[in-house]
Amino acid sequence: MGWRERLIEFFGLKKSIVALLAMVILVGLGEKMAERFLPIYLLALGGGILSIGFLNGMDNLLSALYSFPGGYLSDRIGHKRALVVFNLIALTGYLIVILFPHWVAVLIGAVFFLSWTAISLPATMSLVSRSLPPQKRTMGVSLHSLTRRIPMALGPVLGGLLIGMYGDRTGIRLAFVAAFLLGVLSLILQQAMLEDDGARHTAEKKPTHLWRAMGPELRNLLVSDILIRFAEQIPYAFVVVWCIKHNGISAVQFGVLTTVEMVTAMLVYIPVAWLADRSTKKPFVLITFVNFTVFPLFLLFSHSFGMLVVAFVIRGLKEFGEPTRKALIMDLAPEDGKAGMFGLYYLIRDVVVSGAAFAGGFLWQLSPAVNLLAATACGLLGTVYFALRGRDLKR
Repeated sequence: MGWRERLIEFFGLKKSIVALLAMVILVGLGEKMAERFLPIYLLALGGGILSIGFLNGMDNLLSALYSFPGGYLSDRIGHKRALVVFNLIALTGYLIVILFPHWVAVLIGAVFFLSWTAISLPATMSLVSRSLPPQKRTMGVSLHSLTRRIPMALGPVLGGLLIGMYGDRTGIRLAFVAAFLLGVLSLILQQAMLEDDGARHTAEKKPTHLWRAMGPELRNLLVSDILIRFAEQIPYAFVVVWCIKHNGISAVQFGVLTTVEMVTAMLVYIPVAWLADRSTKKPFVLITFVNFTVFPLFLLFSHSFGMLVVAFVIRGLKEFGEPTRKALIMDLAPEDGKAGMFGLYYLIRDVVVSGAAFAGGFLWQLSPAVNLLAATACGLLGTVYFALRGRDLKR
């Protein structure tokens, strides 16, 4: 076996996986050029602080509500056809924001384009699970996560440049035009490259039936994950506000900070995936939860660009065990309903977490310190819970 074959085997680079990664880059690049600056766009169009909190809470709630139908549709018609539907939904949202530059239209369009990641995630995880053997699933999920970080790193920089050149309103609107064009290109390439699974399954329609099939190990992971996402989502929409409005960081500098975060995450994905496939998984997930907890506390004391760089390195390290956690969900899910179980997990998690995201706006109005300290407290609870109740997946 030559070095190319060994490399393909090591990373699990089957044709469907390569097609998936290409789609993730194209859609993600357009999405992150615009979506990352949505709080600034809302302010520029006349929306207030509560509109930002509403956007973040809506993002979490829609992610939850879209996850289960996304999993059901993937199990029912196959991941290739399901991904076409999901892409068209996102393109509709971009078009609304492009045609109607008003903060209410942004919130309406967000109902559509914020759905792409959440509604397509069960399908992509199902694709990885079906394309790769169990001993390669963590690597496959890690490659997906790593590839997602490429547009996450580049997109905000390009979006920041557009804002610097054309201002908040025009720059972000142009970013949405780019997102629409890249989404169309992704749709074309997806249909040309992605292998059709050709399967028609009897998908489970009732979440209650799937809930009864969820084992105690997966339920414990879900509880700890909910608490950790409180720590992430309470301040999530206000991180850009903290950096730009409270500490004088420019849009371009914020794009650089996001790049630092994504590069940090990308550097740890592959070695962690290799280790997690050969050892116990709990320590990797626990380290991830610790980083989720530390970030808002460190951010509170970061007032210079240099300190913010360190804070965003910590934020990047929160991805340390994320692919391991997703692979664990898929391994613990029933073989005939992995996408549906994955969707149910995210439905429950994000419905609960959306409440914390909505509360983030009110906590921020009290003071940024209250918001960030509340997030830290939730993260600490989730970390302790997982340390005591979390379980490793049997090898």
